[in-house]
Amino acid sequence: MVVLARVRWCQSYWSRLRGLMLCRHLPEDEGLILVYGHESILDTSIHMLFMLFAIAVVWLDKNGQVVDKKLAKPWRPFYASHKPAQYVVEARPSLLDRVAVGDRLNFE
Repeated sequence: MVVLARVRWCQSYWSRLRGLMLCRHLPEDEGLILVYGHESILDTSIHMLFMLFAIAVVWLDKNGQVVDKKLAKPWRPFYASHKPAQYVVEARPSLLDRVAVGDRLNFE
């Protein structure tokens, strides 16, 4: 099953920092994958400053297994996973209905 048809791979510091800030619209089948060099709780935390809408945030470990997921609301300063993660997927809130903690996601 395809959970997102198109994603932007964000591996640089600046692309991760920017994320979806000031984005006015995000189609249901699109999102971001924030990529980090190692698993961490603190490094993979996100902020919602300058965000104009709520998003789904899904944290994955180094093997692509979902370790946490949350609905992130605009202008909140901090969201973090309960477990270490290496990847963070940001997408429309409906993504939360399509993935569960423990699922394994593959990138193609």
